[in-house]
Amino acid sequence: MKLAIATTLATSAAAFAPASKQASTTSLSAGFENELGAQAPLGFWDPLNMVYEQDQDRFDRLRYVEIKHGRIAMLAVTGHIVTTAGVRLPGDIDYHGTSFASIPVGLAGLKSIPTEGIIQIVAFIGFLELFVMKDVNGTGDFPGDFRNGGSKSWDKLSEEDKLKKRAVELNNGRAAQMGILGLMVHEMMGGSGYVINDLLGYPVN
Repeated sequence: MKLAIATTLATSAAAFAPASKQASTTSLSAGFENELGAQAPLGFWDPLNMVYEQDQDRFDRLRYVEIKHGRIAMLAVTGHIVTTAGVRLPGDIDYHGTSFASIPVGLAGLKSIPTEGIIQIVAFIGFLELFVMKDVNGTGDFPGDFRNGGSKSWDKLSEEDKLKKRAVELNNGRAAQMGILGLMVHEMMGGSGYVINDLLGYPVN
């Protein structure tokens, strides 16, 4: 678990390197200081020098990974909150009578899901990774652009609005990565992940 947390922290630190606006393949890290995501209060923040003296291709690859992790983290945080609130699927998860409602929230739930269920989850994620959540047509305008010609409303936005929406997703993803990490750490420490609720006198059971 300590190794997983250390790896996540390193990935999160790299995630704060900002996004690409130009197609140059020779730009060094100094050329990334005005990229999308380099904003107050940190500005361009790359404490591990992940993009130091790297070209645009390397930067775009790291940005793609950052966006992907951010999207996964946003889904994870949303799922954690929803299931903690008591929203569960009806019925059973297997033929042995294990109900969805009986599955614990968070990491503890992995121990209660039948092996067959874990295999199905991993297989579904693999299917999405290989065939769905990707730039299938090679027409993406920026790292993480998986529209594949399916969203015409995006093309109607101004360039300013496009950059704003991309920045919102980027920052929400960054916050979610830290959020789900915090929830996991507090769970492993034996406490509630929702510390604010405890402080305000509304503990989550």
